[in-house]
Amino acid sequence: MSDTVRRRLTLALRLVVSAAMLGFLLTKIESRGARVLPEWTATTALWLLGATLLTLVSILLSAMRWQTVLSAMGQPARFNRLLSHYLAGQFVANVLPTTIGGDVLRVSRLARDNGRMPDSFASVVLERLTGWLVLPIITFVGLVINPPLQDLGRATQIAFGLACGTLVALGLLIVAVAAHRFGEVDAEKGWKRFLAAVSLGLTKLRASPRQAVNVVAVGFAYQLVLVAAAVMAARSLAIPDAGPTALLAFFPAVAIAQVLPISISGLGVREGLFALFLKPLGVPTAQAVALGILLYVLNLLVSLLGAPAFAIGGRTSEPGDVLDPDDLAPIVPPAPADPGSDDPSPSVPA
Repeated sequence: MSDTVRRRLTLALRLVVSAAMLGFLLTKIESRGARVLPEWTATTALWLLGATLLTLVSILLSAMRWQTVLSAMGQPARFNRLLSHYLAGQFVANVLPTTIGGDVLRVSRLARDNGRMPDSFASVVLERLTGWLVLPIITFVGLVINPPLQDLGRATQIAFGLACGTLVALGLLIVAVAAHRFGEVDAEKGWKRFLAAVSLGLTKLRASPRQAVNVVAVGFAYQLVLVAAAVMAARSLAIPDAGPTALLAFFPAVAIAQVLPISISGLGVREGLFALFLKPLGVPTAQAVALGILLYVLNLLVSLLGAPAFAIGGRTSEPGDVLDPDDLAPIVPPAPADPGSDDPSPSVPA
């Protein structure tokens, strides 16, 4: 079986899984007859506008995070150019039915800009890996500042378990990289190429600890803006129980789980976890599912801004000709791929 056929079959299977999970959740909603949408008022519109603007800000912060990683690696790049690549990647990942992932497109276009494929690849890997550190910490903070969230049974256990599991995975990854000597990134394939990129990136970050701190700081800013967007989206749906501390604790767990390569764009996984996490807070399943779908739609709408960047990006070859999508496959736990991303090369929570 060729790689192209395998990827297409995988996408088809993920589509089936997404449809099955959403169908199950919708059945639960219909059986309860719950009201999903609030009355449309000026306040509703303002909350929705705020959520949309924060989703757009998160894209800007993503590009800034990427720029910070490149600066720490001694490969400075212009922000407007990186933003163009990032928007194009978002458009490919979330809108176009393609087997070429958004991260692959970013790596390929940046490599054409700077002529350095290894550094370009390593920068995207490290940018994604910040989510492995940042998201668990945000969950812990949410649980600490709102102690009642620690006693929600299965919801608390799953959120805490996902956070701890992600940190353990990050630790094991660092140990694996430190214990082996890898060749040039271009000379490796698959997992070895991924680990070689991590090794290259970490080596350069260790030489610039202050820049490494900046990378983590921007990573926190990015994820906290996404949490704020989720809070505003919840308010637009009249879900006051999904407040800031609750989403600090549970949104990162959703972001971690939704990038696992079992569904399309996290559909079904995201909505199911919101239902699980918010039910103990008194949020009906219908509203929890609506929140997940709304966040996906907001990300999809913002991704459309990447259409011009994709169209005028000056592609001289297909991204797959430069980088095999399977080389990015190990970047999973989780982001935000970004929340809503349909990148067939699953990525770390952004």
